[in-house]
Amino acid sequence: MLDLMSLACFVATVACYWGVKRIYLRNRKWWCTPIFAVPLLLIAAVLLVGIPYPTYFQDTRWLSWLLGPATVAFAVPIYEHRALIRRHWLSLCCGVAVGMPAAVISSVWLARWLDLPEALQKSLAPRSISTPFAIATADSIGASSDLTAVFVVITGVCGMLMGEAMLAWLPVRSRLARGALFGAAAHGAGTAKAQQIGAEEGVVSSLVMMLGGVATVFAAPLIGWFV
Repeated sequence: MLDLMSLACFVATVACYWGVKRIYLRNRKWWCTPIFAVPLLLIAAVLLVGIPYPTYFQDTRWLSWLLGPATVAFAVPIYEHRALIRRHWLSLCCGVAVGMPAAVISSVWLARWLDLPEALQKSLAPRSISTPFAIATADSIGASSDLTAVFVVITGVCGMLMGEAMLAWLPVRSRLARGALFGAAAHGAGTAKAQQIGAEEGVVSSLVMMLGGVATVFAAPLIGWFV
């Protein structure tokens, strides 16, 4: 019975994503994006049916594992536009060197200002990088990987929406800067939005996201000390 319930959870997750994706292709509103709508629908369904989280996670955990290969797949457009990267490697590296510490420091300081528990402070620290990197960092600094994953999704959705609004308001014309904005602030969700804006924006966003994730993982001991 437990195996059937776990299988049903897996099928429901995939079906929910497929259905929301079809809706989003017809109605490109922010509330129809799969990264926003699918978790809400699944949470509502699990609570309504009364399925324990371990049961739901039992046969859907490998979907989370696929985040790793999905992140690595961003290397394909990076390779195709390697000439662009060679021209602007210094600007990209400087952006990552400034953006990632700013994201961690601002998250922790805001959490401290709100007097949040230490566990939440640690879980918020790596929220601005892609989920596989964020979970690896969370494990290294003693944070809750589940909470960190939730904060990463929230950050991605908010950054994707606010980034598009900021580009409409700010006089940012450089494709390099526009792509870096999404990659540094909204990781995978932002990169998907950057790809919709333009190919170069998507490539730069992918590169900044991956460089920022790797840099944050290596800096995990320093982040743990800071938190």
